[in-house]
Amino acid sequence: MSGHQQPDGAASTDAGGGADVGAAGPPGRWLREHARLVDAVVVAVVFTYNLFVIGPFTSPDGRPVFLAQLAISVLLCGLYPLRRRSPFTVFGAMLLAACAQVLVAGGSTLLFADLVLVFTVHHMATRFRWTVSVPAAVLVAAWLPLAAAPMLRAGHMTIDAVVALVLVIAWAWTWGTLVRVRRAHIAGLQDRARQLEREREVQARIVAARERARIARELHDIVAHSLGVMVVVADGASTKASTEPERAREAMVRVRDTGRTAMAEMRRMLHILRDDEPGELSPQPGTARLERLVEDSRAAGLPVALTVEGDPVPLAPGPDLAVYRVVQEALTNVRGHAGPALSRAEVVLRYRDSEVEVRVTDDGRGDAGADASPGGHGLVGMRERVAACGGTVRAGGRPGGGFEVVAVVPTGSGR
Repeated sequence: MSGHQQPDGAASTDAGGGADVGAAGPPGRWLREHARLVDAVVVAVVFTYNLFVIGPFTSPDGRPVFLAQLAISVLLCGLYPLRRRSPFTVFGAMLLAACAQVLVAGGSTLLFADLVLVFTVHHMATRFRWTVSVPAAVLVAAWLPLAAAPMLRAGHMTIDAVVALVLVIAWAWTWGTLVRVRRAHIAGLQDRARQLEREREVQARIVAARERARIARELHDIVAHSLGVMVVVADGASTKASTEPERAREAMVRVRDTGRTAMAEMRRMLHILRDDEPGELSPQPGTARLERLVEDSRAAGLPVALTVEGDPVPLAPGPDLAVYRVVQEALTNVRGHAGPALSRAEVVLRYRDSEVEVRVTDDGRGDAGADASPGGHGLVGMRERVAACGGTVRAGGRPGGGFEVVAVVPTGSGR
């Protein structure tokens, strides 16, 4: 049996079972994880069969060439497992050994071990771009007719067989190139998946930060307003405790009720922080509770009135809460900074076609523009909350004295 009849079947051994194919699924993973074992099996099979091929052949001048061909076979098979570590060096050494085979053996036969050149072309195509793998395939394809020429002249091989072997080399290169392209495609998809995962993590952190900021604003509004009311009422109660004990007792009841309301709202916010899934939460305050807010402020000693202009329309949850918090924060600031000259504060809620304007004014002489909380988050949080709804906030002194806060908020989808 001559060596030229075997490359196709032997090449299938490596292409179908070698560790270079990059196949998907459990078989492909097993081959990649046991690449050295696969290489050893390929070398053992090729070298063992090669011994039966090279035995009977002699050179054209009658000289036995068994030892020379055996040495070249050992060199080719020994280099094959090293191709992963130094592909260019190993390929060059293999090509030189194949050329030496032609010179030493006189082209008496194509070694079965020459198949490792085909396998190496496949390996080069799986690892490198065509600018590298194509020259490698061309060199092997050009060497093949040169090595087969003496066999053609002796009638041991036909032109069709040589063409078939060249096609095998082309097939090995094509398969390797397809494997490389597929690997690159999978790697690109994996990179994209990792990038999307990183983007999702960043987006989740942004959402979490926004939620923390929202909850911080809610807690500030709840605590600042409630504590402000409680301090004012408690001061009044302490003043009237000896002269008007009944009114002082009523004031302390109001302090208690205000504290309970604040605690209930804080528990609701903490419930949001603790639970991943939203539960049955109490409704968020909105424009419907403005009248009660003004009444509570008036009961705490703040001379404030509420005026509604235009036809009230339902607001979306975000704008509805924003309007309430603007009024709540503005009244807290009035109570803390308007000063003793304050005689009147007013809340005006004006409905327009697609927006609502809320205006809180006072005639005090204090620094009502300052934040009621030491941290200074009141007006800043007010602006952030309204801006999140697409609205604007303006705060500053009035020409005739006093201070005003004006917020314009779109009605949103609730219209």
